Amino acid sequence: MDLTGIHHLTAITADAPANKRFYTETLGLRLVKKTVNQDDTSAYHLFYADGLASPGTDLTFFDWPVARERRGTHSISRTGLRIDEGSLDYWAARLRDAGVQTGQPATTDGRASLDFEDGEGQRFRLTADQPGAANPWDRSPVPAQHQIRGLGPITISVPDLAPTEAILTIVMNMRRTRDYPSPDGQGQVHVFEMGQGGPAAELHVAVQPGLPVARQGAGAVHHVAFRTPDPVGLTEWTERVREFRIPSSGEVERYYFRSLYFREPGGNLFEIATDTPGFTVDEPLETLGEGLSLPPFLEPRRDQIEANLKPL
Repeated sequence: MDLTGIHHLTAITADAPANKRFYTETLGLRLVKKTVNQDDTSAYHLFYADGLASPGTDLTFFDWPVARERRGTHSISRTGLRIDEGSLDYWAARLRDAGVQTGQPATTDGRASLDFEDGEGQRFRLTADQPGAANPWDRSPVPAQHQIRGLGPITISVPDLAPTEAILTIVMNMRRTRDYPSPDGQGQVHVFEMGQGGPAAELHVAVQPGLPVARQGAGAVHHVAFRTPDPVGLTEWTERVREFRIPSSGEVERYYFRSLYFREPGGNLFEIATDTPGFTVDEPLETLGEGLSLPPFLEPRRDQIEANLKPL
């Protein structure tokens, strides 16, 4: 019973039009689903991914009118994006030319990397990945060989490793494989693997007791989701979480996938989500993200919902 990797990561924006421009025009991702937060239909929920909207490539945003994040621990602190080993120089130049705040190319945990921030301060790390399968988008402004392949690794910050490690290894069956110093000099980072491992299936846990407690806002990450293949697998995980008496949401139908939510002891919100049915359940692959998609239970309210959304 193993999770197979990172499924998606959901962050917060206070400016959906600027968010769409940055992620599609600067980062070259595909907007694969334009929908609303199912618990707050006044807010967009935007999904960016690779050309095929593959699980493990989804970077998503809730559009909420909130102040900026206060950084600190008890947070999902850095979002990893995987690129080809030979693409780091291309991205350093592209981001610099676009006026994006970046660090210097570096080696992080033995891999070539480049840190940068979006316009609202969300922290990212481009990580060089081994050659492998990729699904480029043919209308991206980024050449196919340099396009972002997907998510990972994801870094969380906690003040104490032991309780978080217990959840990751005993409940979620992850493997602790190695440690490295945090690039910012604030604590040690511990690497946990899922499935076959590699950057698409790693959670990095930075132990940083000296930091203040984070407060979510624009530029913050709301939650990270891990992959399970199908609803049968999700039901097994729901039972496992219940057996360990961890408070959870129970299974939640999100239409494009089915989900289970719970918090780890460091306060970070985790989700386990199914790979199926995917984003083509209500739109053809060729036109994903071009119109407003609503799950069936919200469709009767389409006119009201659309009237409350600002144009992108």
